[in-house]
Amino acid sequence: MKLESYWTASAPAFQPAARELPSQVDVAIVGGGFTGLSAARALAERGASVVVLEAGERVASEASGRNGGHVNNGLAVDYAEVASKVGREQAKTWYHAYDDAVDTVARLVRDEAIDCDFARNGKLKLATRPGQLDGLRRSADLLVSDGVDTDVEVFDAARVSNEVCSGRFHGGLLYKRSGQMHMGRFAHGLASAVERRGAQIHTSTCVQRIERIGQGHAHELHTSRGKLRAGQVLLATGATRHGDYGSFGWLRRRIVPIGSFIVVTEPLDELSAHRLLAARRTYVTVANIHHYFRLTADHRLVFGGRARFAVSSPQSDAASGDILRAGLVETFPQLRSVRLDYCWGGLVDMTQDRLPHAGERDGLYYSMGYSGHGTQMSVHMGERMAALMSGDTNANPWSGRQWRAIPGHLGPPWFLPAVGLYYRLKDRLA
Repeated sequence: MKLESYWTASAPAFQPAARELPSQVDVAIVGGGFTGLSAARALAERGASVVVLEAGERVASEASGRNGGHVNNGLAVDYAEVASKVGREQAKTWYHAYDDAVDTVARLVRDEAIDCDFARNGKLKLATRPGQLDGLRRSADLLVSDGVDTDVEVFDAARVSNEVCSGRFHGGLLYKRSGQMHMGRFAHGLASAVERRGAQIHTSTCVQRIERIGQGHAHELHTSRGKLRAGQVLLATGATRHGDYGSFGWLRRRIVPIGSFIVVTEPLDELSAHRLLAARRTYVTVANIHHYFRLTADHRLVFGGRARFAVSSPQSDAASGDILRAGLVETFPQLRSVRLDYCWGGLVDMTQDRLPHAGERDGLYYSMGYSGHGTQMSVHMGERMAALMSGDTNANPWSGRQWRAIPGHLGPPWFLPAVGLYYRLKDRLA
């Protein structure tokens, strides 16, 4: 079993054009994941000189290339819960932002002719207990009655069993606008589009410190390859562990890096794959410590979850792989003897309210905190932040939100084991 991401292992590695680091640009983007690449493409299309600075050896090597391959609509938290806190109109706006985000991914795949197995087969949210199905019915009723999503559909246990070959589920809620794709090939296609439009991508270039010049948006960036000045800077770093605390400390106190872990099976034969997940949707279970799964184009099962409340490392990934194997076999006993070919972990940039945060602070623009629903929103927010930085003050769907520091969170997330214990207990009592 390889301790690496299937998405990056099965996609060509993007090789940026060899260039010297420029001394001055219109826009510097810190982070070469989907947010940074999407923003760079959009800004370069508008005529700006743009440089993407990625600390790793390849683009989309962190969260963008380490997720479950889902491109889902719907909020990370229950719509009713969000509506009760911020009002229905605001909740509707945020829900529809995810619809727009999936549309953005679909448009980019089409316009840039990216070969990434993009398919829009929907997402089925699965209940493992009868009471959870009651909650999904209430969610569906509210989404339809509020006119937020009239396409959702509740499945009973029999209908779920027609397309999911498992006896664990009591029903589900179908979100028909959701999709999926091969993350590594999408990253390659998107990065290629960035360079075609004239923006530069510099990998193995860690931004160590950022200094503001005057009171505007201009900054000097100190990197592992030298200094450059930028008229504007976009921080698209997610749960970064690079750079000094002075430049990134404000963000780090507001984001908890939580590990999420995934295993991928050997290829199944086509008939077995069809019997396992006939509709080839994305699937996620209802729980705080949940599972998510889907099939790949070459008939592998991708099975992930928050197996352990720990950060990703080779030792942590291997331990989490054992836990996920047990969860996979519990869900699909017929796969007990199937070989696991890949296992990896990644960091989810979780916020306290599990919603994204984006805007501007002290002259720096930022977009992050996607909280496990980042594939589509990161691509979308790259474009939205490019529009905002180009003068469209209404471009940011997450504007005007307060972002308070997480109490007691000053560096490494020492409290993760306690959080994990709390959510496991909450799931047992649900």
